[in-house]
Order: sequence, then C-alpha cells, then structure tokens
Amino acid sequence: MNKLTENIAKLDTHLARFRNGGVLNRVAGQDVAGSGGVFEATSPVDKSHICNVAHGTAADIDAAAKAAKAAFPGWRDMAAAERKKILIRVAEGIEARAEEIALCECWDTGQAWRFMSKAALRGAENFRYFADQVSAARDGKHLQSPTLMNITTRTPIGPVGVITPWNTPFMLSTWKIAPALAAGCTVVHKPAEASPLTARLLVEIAEEAGLPPGVLNVVNGFGEDAGKALTEHKDIKAIAFVGESRTGSLITKQGADTLKRVHLELGGKNPVIVFDDADLDRALDAVIFMIYSINGERCTSSSRLLIQENIRAEFEAKLIARVNKIKVGHPLDPDTEIGPLISDEHFAKVTSYFDIAKEDGATTAAGGVTIGEEGYFVRPTLFTNATNQMRIAREEIFGPVLTSIPFATEEEALEIANDTDYGLTGYVWTNDLTRALRFTDQLEAGMIWVNSENVRHLPTPFGGVKASGIGRDGGDWSFEFYMEQKHVGFATGQHKISRLGV
Repeated sequence: MNKLTENIAKLDTHLARFRNGGVLNRVAGQDVAGSGGVFEATSPVDKSHICNVAHGTAADIDAAAKAAKAAFPGWRDMAAAERKKILIRVAEGIEARAEEIALCECWDTGQAWRFMSKAALRGAENFRYFADQVSAARDGKHLQSPTLMNITTRTPIGPVGVITPWNTPFMLSTWKIAPALAAGCTVVHKPAEASPLTARLLVEIAEEAGLPPGVLNVVNGFGEDAGKALTEHKDIKAIAFVGESRTGSLITKQGADTLKRVHLELGGKNPVIVFDDADLDRALDAVIFMIYSINGERCTSSSRLLIQENIRAEFEAKLIARVNKIKVGHPLDPDTEIGPLISDEHFAKVTSYFDIAKEDGATTAAGGVTIGEEGYFVRPTLFTNATNQMRIAREEIFGPVLTSIPFATEEEALEIANDTDYGLTGYVWTNDLTRALRFTDQLEAGMIWVNSENVRHLPTPFGGVKASGIGRDGGDWSFEFYMEQKHVGFATGQHKISRLGV
C-alpha cells in the first residue's frame, strides 16, 4: 500500500463520523443543531459531498455569546497555573490527533499533505507558546512619580468573537484562539463555511483537555447571518478576523454601534524584490515557495516579483522551468506540491485572471490553464512582461499565480513595491546591507523579510498596514488586543490637595 492509498483509507475512517452525524455547533459544552437548518460541505478534490453542517444564524450566535458571557468570570478568575495546564493539554491533544486534523483539512480545503501535516503541529506550538505566557499576561509596570506609586495591570476584555478563513483554517484558528484563552477571554468561533471540519476537532480537543463548557463555542454559518450577528452582538467585546479586506471593512462598520474592538488580518499583494547582487539560487527557491506553496491561497504570498532588468531574462528562464515542473495532484499524495483550489466560486475567480492577463497585454509564460474536470485544479501560473498598472499586479488573486515586473533602479523598485493598496509583507533579496536598511525603512509593509521567505517567529508582531489590516498578532501584541490596561495610583504620602469651598 503506497502512502496515498494509506492516507485515503485513514481519511475514510475519520470522515465516517462526519458523514453519519454531520458537523454540529458546540455551545456551552453541548452539541446544537443550526437554527437555519444545514448546508453542505463538499471536497474541492472531486466535488463530492463530505457531510451536512449545522447552519447557525443570529439565534445560535446569541446563545453562544450568552454562554461565553456566563463562562467568562470563572475562566477569568481561574488561577493562571490551572489555565496554563489546560492549554498545555490542548497542545498535547492536538499533537495526538495531528494526523486526523491534517487529513481532514486536506480533504476539506484541497491543501497538500506536505504542508497540512505540519500545520496541525504548528497549531500545537501556538497553544504551547501562549500557555507559557499565561502567568505574565496580566503583569504591568511600576511607574513612580513624586507623589504616587503608579501600578499598571491588564485584565481580559471579556467574551470575544473569532472569525477565521478557509485556507489553513486549523492553524489560523489557533493563532487567534490560543492567545484569547491565555488572556482569560472566552470565545465564540465562527469558522469559514467552506472548511468547517477542523474547527469541530479543535473544540473537542479543548474540552477533552479540561476547558470548561462555554469557554470556547463554535457556530458554523455564513457571513451575512452568523458573522453579522457576531460582529453586532453587544456581549462580544472584540472581533478578531482573518480574511478579505472588503469583509474587514464591513466588520468594522458592523461593530461600530457597540464600539467593538477589532483586529483585522486582511489581504495582500506582496512584492518580492530581487536585486542583481542577490544570491539568485536562494532567491529563486524563496520566490517559488512563497507563491506556489499552500496553493497560493495565503495572505503573505509574494504574488508580485520585482526583478532587476539586467538579470531578468536568466532569472525568468529558470523560474519558468521550475514552475512547469511543480507537481499538481491529489492533496493526500505526499509528492503533491499543489492541490485543488477551495471552491467553485474561488476557482472561477482565479481562472478569470488568465483572460484578464491576456487582455492587459501580459505574457502567460507558464500555466494559465485548468486541469481535468473532477476537481478545482489549475496549473501554477506565471505572467511576464507585466506592468504594475495591470489588474494582475493590483488585485489579490489568492491562487498559484505570480506576476513578474521588471525594474531598473532601487528607486523604481521602491516606487513599484509601494504602489498598491495593500501593505502586509515584503521580501527583499540583496547582499548590500546599506541598501537593505534603506529599502526596508521605506517599504510600506507590516512585515519584511530580507534574504528569506516568510519564517514565522511567534513572539514577533504579525500584521499589515493600509488595506492589509489593523492590529498585530504574536507575543505581547496579542495580549494588547485581548486585554484592557488598568492603572492604579497609590499615594506615597500626604501630598497637597487643592481645597475648594473652604
């Protein structure tokens, strides 16, 4: 039995429970059907029915928000050492079920096994990291003044809403949920409707680890009903969202009436700038990895290649040869590098840019075609002879599609890189240190890597500028979002107090 056949057999075993019982909402530790009935989860691999999913609406969100509110005092006031133990057990539970999580996620999203098998373990790392921060999360500062001993501390903000995307749903859910729980908040989680399976697995693992009922609630549904109800609910104090920029803007508007705090991790049209003095072999590897891994469906993908003109021909020739060799196939095959796109709607969006590129006058140097009719497969695509004014250079395609744009000078490269509505990440390849310092200082992005692909370090801030988002994840920045600052001043003596009405 080869690994693909073995993975399919294991997947069938794990999916049996979903096929029989569907995916139910989880509220206050109880399985709950959706008040809106059910909707269908399908696999992008072959368009087959996976299971029915509870369709949550405003009524379900209201019940979950009330459960989170009721559970909040007990979770907030639980000793930090006890909360830490629970979060570590969550991490251990994720590790124990990592294969199940990865297999379900591959089938649910179309992501390749080679990446999802690691994504589940990264979710465990998130819980372990924030578990270690629990004891210090509420620590503050001692700020002495002439008359007062000033003490700051942090307290959890309360019940929060977490809305997560479909591209790597399990790992991204842990990015948001782990720090919220570590801070002492309770959570209502609305997963993306296109990939509901692993959110169910996470809440099961959390409750088996000892998380009290109502601390983590999951309601499946769509943005226009469940999502809107969550962002507008008066008992939800903050919304952490990962997704499209347009949706982020809508969430901000919906939360305005309740003065809701929002953290938005949104889209990107990220540049990778390759100068002629770079290590071109390593740059080539990084360029390919950061756009074609995860099916190109990631916010931090380097979807614009800015290549210096005097090395352009040679670099693009090597790039074309490599792109044409990328293996597209069944996501459970360990050799597969790109699986199918998530859904029919997204497939239509990505493939529409094949014609748009031609209309704009770009060259389709690789790919630009679909594969078969069984699932949502496309060939990894490279557009050359492009300008930064073309739609393929300005709009977030969110697929395995790279647009190559030439530049002559450092100044021109910076102008092109910043000429975008987005500002999530940037990647700079040069061996000139002073150039790297100049360029990164002026590049409009929340995160920049020099001579590297995206290497996530959990204590560092993750987030973007402009239309790429508001706020930061990671380390203490996560606690700044999920917690409120409190100041207490203690008089150190009998300082003079102004007397009125004497």
